[in-house]
Amino acid sequence: MTDADAAPILDAVQALEHIGSGKVREIYRVDEDRLLIVATDRISAFDVVLEPPIPDKGRVLTGLSLHWFDVLDTPHHLLSADLTDIAGLDAAEREELAGRAMLVRRADVIPMECVVRGYLYGSSWKEYAAGGGPTTEHLPAGLDQAAELPRPIFTPATKAESGHDENLTESEARGLVGDAMYEELRSRSVSLYETGRAYAAERGIILADTKFEFGVVDGEIILIDEVLTPDSSRYWPAEEWMPGRTVPSFDKQPVRDWLEARGWDKTPPAPVLPPEVVADTTRRYVEVYERLVGEPFSAYLARMGAP
Repeated sequence: MTDADAAPILDAVQALEHIGSGKVREIYRVDEDRLLIVATDRISAFDVVLEPPIPDKGRVLTGLSLHWFDVLDTPHHLLSADLTDIAGLDAAEREELAGRAMLVRRADVIPMECVVRGYLYGSSWKEYAAGGGPTTEHLPAGLDQAAELPRPIFTPATKAESGHDENLTESEARGLVGDAMYEELRSRSVSLYETGRAYAAERGIILADTKFEFGVVDGEIILIDEVLTPDSSRYWPAEEWMPGRTVPSFDKQPVRDWLEARGWDKTPPAPVLPPEVVADTTRRYVEVYERLVGEPFSAYLARMGAP
């Protein structure tokens, strides 16, 4: 299923205009200056949305984003997660949205994913092992899979409406957004990554890589969308990291592993996920929330009035 094919999480939000769908999120217009971003429990792998959804996933993503927006010292789009600020929602809608919705400033989105990597892994490792490419063009020779890089690297990509984002060389990225904006985005992205990495390390977690999105409001560049979640970041248990081998992660890795073992050709429709994979994936998302935030996930649900 593509972004355009995704159905809204709530067909019954009569008070708001539904203006966009992503693989995971729904976007509603509140007024000219504000949007409501809703994180669903949908999960995608290999650019295909899967069934069934992962319980509590959307609330983990929202809860972690709220936490990180509070921790990070940077201009951002978050206004509130208090649904009483939105007129016209009925009781059922408020319950469904509780803990998974953010009221944000409407921004002009900068069409570039700002990816920062502190470790050589995933697509960058494959590229590096095959001889190099856009994300590894400045790296030294002789690095192992999952190796910690000498310093974090900025590896921007295009923002694809559907399908894979495409990695950009530095010259391509500068051509896309201009030199001045490129330098600001690179500097801010690396700084945010380093802050998140240090914070996670104190809690026994490695932030291997992440991606940020930025937009412009009244001439100011601000951080938008989700931030430092398991969907936008690669988190590892520090005690299980070792260069030269694969590392388990706090994300949808059980889903990817199960699909790969099935021999699926990565075209729709995807196999239906079994209950044990769904449960394991929820467990990983909740665990990374609790380790990073330092509270039971149930406390977040209660605070937000979620069922």
